Amino acid sequence: MIGEIRAALARHLPHREFRSVVRLGGGLDNLAFEADGELIVRISKEPDPEALRREAETLIAVGGFSPLPVPVPVFVDAETGMMAYRKVPGVPLLGRPVPDPARLAPVLGEFLTVLHGADVEAPRDADPLSAWLDGAEAAYREAADHIPHRLRAAVERFLATAPPPEPSAEVFCHNDLGAEHILVDVRSNTVTGIIDWSDAAIADPMHDLARLYRDLGPEVFDLILTHYEAPCDRERVLFYARCTVLEDIAYGLTTEGARLYADEGLAHLSWTFAP
Repeated sequence: MIGEIRAALARHLPHREFRSVVRLGGGLDNLAFEADGELIVRISKEPDPEALRREAETLIAVGGFSPLPVPVPVFVDAETGMMAYRKVPGVPLLGRPVPDPARLAPVLGEFLTVLHGADVEAPRDADPLSAWLDGAEAAYREAADHIPHRLRAAVERFLATAPPPEPSAEVFCHNDLGAEHILVDVRSNTVTGIIDWSDAAIADPMHDLARLYRDLGPEVFDLILTHYEAPCDRERVLFYARCTVLEDIAYGLTTEGARLYADEGLAHLSWTFAP
């Protein structure tokens, strides 16, 4: 893998010699490597050249209007599923204490206001809410033994309840705005960037808000809403938050090297399934 990355770097950046290429980690769809501490090279586990080209076009478009830094491609090697971009400063918020909410919330609320009002071409994420519920039920079956007994009844009531009405409007969304994709400067308690736009789509804007509720908690979420200049449907936010927290727990329990997702999800169950 390192050899393939070095070959791609030589093809696309022939006037630059890279001394080091090290693996950073990976998620469900991609592996990430760092070249000389300044360039991130992301590789798709199952390359889809057309999807990667679309994502690169999306990143270029978002980079033109986003109030927060995003990865802007330096090169795309579509056939190998490889994309390189300059490192966005900061560290992922996942697994870290939430920085000062009074500084975090305005930035995220304003970012989502701009994002959800943007005119960007992207695929449509059209899964019905019933499919979300089916996915959450499957995740619960995998994770049930790890769910605290005091919360199992609440989870099972949720899974037995019909989903909310389908959204009436769809907008451009990041579509996976969890804490792992929010970068922060831990010294200044500021948001420094938003990464991993591979799931960006025309979708229900509550997708983005739900992940913030799931990962940051209801108090921070309410502060974010005071800076979000669009309607919020709390019923759908809570629905998506509950579905995705169960999916994160199952993913963390069944995927090597992903235990942090399970630990964080289990820690957030108390507020996502609060009465």
